[in-house]
Amino acid sequence: MHILLIEPYFTGSHARWADGYKAHSSHQIEILSLQGQYWKWRMHGGAITLAGHFNQKNNMPDLILATDMLDLTTFLALTRTLTADIPTCLYFHENQLVYPWSPTDRDILHKRDRHYAFINYASAMAAHSICFNSSYHMQSFISALKPFLRHFPDHRGLKNIQLIEEKSRVLHLGLDLAAFDKIKPMANHNNKVPLILWNHRWEYDKNPESFFNTLFNLADNGLAFDLAILGENFSQKPKIFEEARTRLGSRIVQYGFAESFEEYSHWLRRADILPVTSNHDFFGASVAEAIYCGCTPILPRRLAYPELLNPDIFPENYYNSEDELKDKLKVILNTYNKQSTDYSQAVLRFDWSNMSGHYDSTFESLI
Repeated sequence: MHILLIEPYFTGSHARWADGYKAHSSHQIEILSLQGQYWKWRMHGGAITLAGHFNQKNNMPDLILATDMLDLTTFLALTRTLTADIPTCLYFHENQLVYPWSPTDRDILHKRDRHYAFINYASAMAAHSICFNSSYHMQSFISALKPFLRHFPDHRGLKNIQLIEEKSRVLHLGLDLAAFDKIKPMANHNNKVPLILWNHRWEYDKNPESFFNTLFNLADNGLAFDLAILGENFSQKPKIFEEARTRLGSRIVQYGFAESFEEYSHWLRRADILPVTSNHDFFGASVAEAIYCGCTPILPRRLAYPELLNPDIFPENYYNSEDELKDKLKVILNTYNKQSTDYSQAVLRFDWSNMSGHYDSTFESLI
């Protein structure tokens, strides 16, 4: 079976997902992509550019698998003589209906932000099938459709919500967790004090204020810990990161993006505790990676995290308030014993060795 995977924003987790499926699938996966930059322009114009590339192809796929960054309606309109009989599946890594916008974004200021959500909505209508990377993501998207459509003056199409729901399913994110097993540790480290990890994007939706304010409180109360701050950082980042660099000083043993997978793997293997404070996460790839590498996670009982680590089995790894997070961290820091619990098996099911078969059978059923 020949699957054409279309990704207008080919970078980061999007690129790793596409390359991972291509490497592990039993089908022929061809990737049609654009460089991962200017995400708003990719959602507007990427479909036109990629349609031009598609129209030059000689061999047609059995299935088109597009991500949420593609304006699927425009792509299909511009390729209709070739794609009329090809099934399409839309895979949602994220969506613009419920993705939290920065309050300083100029599209928010000019009230243009709904247009990107409409692209997701129209693309979902055009696709034959829809997959979401978590159950939380699917339910949040479908729940957001009614208030979103009610913004419009007439012909709101509320009945379309049921049509979208009927063709939607959950297909969890595939991860190359086995790659961490292939990396030889850079050195044998016995941390003198527990090492806390941040390995998420340096953006406001990951709620770094709550994360660092919690650590400031722990430090002011004399608790011993070190901190490794990883994750993708940008020219514009929350000011709390620089404040943390000043206030936590020598506790910070790593500050900045890991330039190689080997370095990233090293820090995840070395780290002890992963407190997560995010206000937004449709799946939590960085969380799953850290858990697999041996970190003890402390997670909010919301978003998609209960799908990663079952709270009925691991209730002590969840909190409901910032005060509860502080209390749990105090206990862990005072009594920490690395490897006291192995959480890696809980997330191993997301490795491509287990997920590729689910992907293949799902897409086979669409033909």
